[in-house]
Amino acid sequence: MAPTRSATPAANARPVDEGERLVLLDTLRGFALCGVFLANVYLWFSGRMFLSRAQMQASLENASWLDTAINQSFGPLIGGRFITIFSFLFGLGFAVQLGRAEGRGTSVVPVYARRLLVMLGVGFAHLFLLFQGDIVSTYALLGFTLLLFHKREDATLLLWAAALIFLGPVLWNLGLRLPQLLGSPGAEEAAKAAQEHSMALRAQVLEAFSHGSWLDTVRVGGAYYCGDLFWNLSTFLPVIVGRFLLGLWAGRRRLFHDAPQHLRFFRRLLGWGLGLGLFASGVGILVGQLFSRKLITPGSLPWLPYVMGPMRHLGELGMASVYVAGITLLFQRDTWRRRLAVLAPVGRMGLTNYLLTSVLGVLLFYGYGLGLMGKLGSTAQIALPLVLFAVQIVFSHLWLARFRFGPAEWLTRSLTYGKAQPMRRAPVSGDKALRSEHF
Repeated sequence: MAPTRSATPAANARPVDEGERLVLLDTLRGFALCGVFLANVYLWFSGRMFLSRAQMQASLENASWLDTAINQSFGPLIGGRFITIFSFLFGLGFAVQLGRAEGRGTSVVPVYARRLLVMLGVGFAHLFLLFQGDIVSTYALLGFTLLLFHKREDATLLLWAAALIFLGPVLWNLGLRLPQLLGSPGAEEAAKAAQEHSMALRAQVLEAFSHGSWLDTVRVGGAYYCGDLFWNLSTFLPVIVGRFLLGLWAGRRRLFHDAPQHLRFFRRLLGWGLGLGLFASGVGILVGQLFSRKLITPGSLPWLPYVMGPMRHLGELGMASVYVAGITLLFQRDTWRRRLAVLAPVGRMGLTNYLLTSVLGVLLFYGYGLGLMGKLGSTAQIALPLVLFAVQIVFSHLWLARFRFGPAEWLTRSLTYGKAQPMRRAPVSGDKALRSEHF
């Protein structure tokens, strides 16, 4: 007799088997990871985000025509686009876990909460010991918010997602700047002092990262994260939750699991995403040109940041939709599926590969490594991670030919489920082996 839903023990919870994985989602995750690596090298490991306004302007004026083209295209094509996909897939992954828990007749909360706590530990170690731009700890903390929405209606998810993505940052910034906006005594001076402190701290970080020891980077980087970076990034917290909710909605609707039945949706998403993405990115480029030509100056239009914030997120969401819809539509063709699925092993061991990008970044760019920070042009900052990512693709294929999980995935799953997971792959033969060769 088949067990009833109530009789199915929670102990039956287990990691997703290889045969249960969706190659399309793993491919999208691998694609997103490539873009995140590009963005981290271009913004962080290059030292660009620690430069003062004058230093940044000087670097732009001395750039070659190819570097200038890269600089102009980074924002519309890369900046914020791939991390949007990453966040979306995190929410979609929660929908998959929720569906599996419901199939077992158990609650998703215990296993999901343990998974987030394990992720939080990994993320904090990554953040404070290696790379302060870590997203694992942020996702782990914000992942608990999905438990507040998993029983809500689909329309409610979409409304909350829109509010968090487009209104959340505006309200958050208003709250942070409220004393200054209300003209509180000393608020203007405090804001200027905070800005000067931030600039001085970024200069210290750049020096430590460029020439310091590992201990210097840990000490200065941790102080930078706690004293400046976290608060600067805090405005994106509601945006991340909004992207999670979009993924949760898509997972519920099984848009990717049943992609052939939703091709009309993906075609519309491609068109609307391209139109809105290009529009919002164009507005951002126009405003940037007005600033660079000093036709407008910081502070001359106090309302502008509150308009450009939602516009920026619209551009990120629009172009991310183009990438996701485009890959999904191409995946319906056998030739393109075989080509794109080369990224799937990277996505299957996404946490391992994400951590590996940080290891490669610090070893190549930090002072205790090869010390390339500030020494490469924009073209090289894009070309180098592409080459390294190609190596990661090969590594992922070779590793997963022998093992079920990446090293980091094995660790997190073993801790989540309370026992060491079998690591070696079972021998594959017959039709299953033939299918594996195609993916």
